[in-house]
Amino acid sequence: MLTRHVIDISGQMKTFIWMKGTPDWVMINAQPRDQCDVDAICGPFTICNDNNFPQCNCMEGFTITSPKDWDLEDRAGGCSRKTKLDCISNRGTTHTTDKFYSMPCVKLPKDAPEVDAAASASECAQVCLNNCSCTAYSFGDNGCSMWHNKLLNIRALPCSGTANSNGETLYLRLSAKDVQSLKNNRRGIVIGIVTGTGVFVLGLFALILLIMIQRNKKKNSGQILSDSQVCTGIIAFGYNDLQRATNKFTDKLGVGGFGSVFKGFIKGSNAVAVKMLDGAYQGEKQFRAEVSTIGAVQHINLVKLVGFCCDGSKRLLVYEYMSNHSLDVHLFRSNSTMLNWTARYQIGLGVARGLAYLHDSCRDCIIHCDIKPENILLDSSLLPKIADFGMAKLIGRDYSRVLTTMRGTTGYLAPEWISGVPITPKVDVYSYGMVLLEIISGRRNSCASCPSGGNVDVYFPVYASHKLLKGDIKGLVDHKLDGDIKLDEVELACKVACWCIQDDELDRPTMGQVVQFLEGLVEITMPPVPRLLQAMAGSAHQKCS
Repeated sequence: MLTRHVIDISGQMKTFIWMKGTPDWVMINAQPRDQCDVDAICGPFTICNDNNFPQCNCMEGFTITSPKDWDLEDRAGGCSRKTKLDCISNRGTTHTTDKFYSMPCVKLPKDAPEVDAAASASECAQVCLNNCSCTAYSFGDNGCSMWHNKLLNIRALPCSGTANSNGETLYLRLSAKDVQSLKNNRRGIVIGIVTGTGVFVLGLFALILLIMIQRNKKKNSGQILSDSQVCTGIIAFGYNDLQRATNKFTDKLGVGGFGSVFKGFIKGSNAVAVKMLDGAYQGEKQFRAEVSTIGAVQHINLVKLVGFCCDGSKRLLVYEYMSNHSLDVHLFRSNSTMLNWTARYQIGLGVARGLAYLHDSCRDCIIHCDIKPENILLDSSLLPKIADFGMAKLIGRDYSRVLTTMRGTTGYLAPEWISGVPITPKVDVYSYGMVLLEIISGRRNSCASCPSGGNVDVYFPVYASHKLLKGDIKGLVDHKLDGDIKLDEVELACKVACWCIQDDELDRPTMGQVVQFLEGLVEITMPPVPRLLQAMAGSAHQKCS
């Protein structure tokens, strides 16, 4: 096996391997993990969003500085103002007509100086206006922060709910002309709606016909699924029903490899999560049959399928809503609720039980193929539930392409995906082992630097395997727990995780055996260090040990 490291135009250090029998290099890791984490990747006065392509876009009131460079994917030049600021400072007096434009749900750069003299948002804004070099400010729990001259490293975050619960609000300084222009754009939308009313009146007859057609489709939809509804309780929704339930798909919970997820309410108060599938090309009859099969799969550690929509080319799934979001939020975000050790151990055990049910207790074995923290949801009692199981059935032949190109899943894929051998339930076991290590450490396995505080880049699964062999496991646990752990459970979880990530699938346990290990019903031996991971990581673990 050959390994090479490359720094390309993205600014990321990427690791590729070439294994015997593969036609090309395969990327297995990238640092930083997200392209938006690369310093100044988009240049000044831009917003970086990892969920968009391209990731970089100009802020309101700005335009691309060098379109030719952007066409070549070089965005370091960033964006320039459409209209210069109106600010004159003379003998301690500042005259300006500039205004501020609010940008909610953004991750702010960490280099902003704090202004102690500003005790309120209005005072913070005035201090910024009094300084001609000030380009933006924010005011929050940490007080007043300001940025001067070029504004770099602004990252967009998904907005959830009506409040700015994700990220902070940045107030961007623009010329009064540009701020007024943005307001006029909104007015133009209103004028367009009023004008369109006349067209609506003329097309009223056509609209009535369309409503009648939609009603007939709903009737047919209910008739087609009547048998499966009796067996599984799955509800067949019309597309318009889900539009109303989600307020026209406005409250986006997240974006995954199979589509976007929106929060909605059915029957007035019951919260649901509506997934709008991308790339589901199956015919209606086959799609309904597969949905019926998935709906019959019910377990306390699996997200329940409430219903679906099959309207023309549109394919949507309706799931029960999980109020505590996904596991990655609690493990990797500093502003989230910290999970204690008991909760983490029970989450690991619950996920193992859910996978064991999919593999061994269903009529047909269901391989999840994409186990990761983002697909493990937590209910109000922190009970873990696996999401997105059965997606391989719904997506069909294109599933492998969708999976291997999904951002963020590379670190959880078993070697079988790369070597091209037939896929078995052991790929889920491997992914589970990677997730269990992240539950223990509270960090991404691919994160750089030694957990003990060294300055050497290390691949955590290899580091954990070596520490386990030496009996030094306390340093592997999330430092946020402050030592409030059960060492016997930590050791057991580490052993299980390291057995799950073995190179050869024959060396990995089944998920049923994993449950027995974690429940203490069966003794587990000391696992060896996975040779493939050790080869990929190089000698960094020796420097960290």
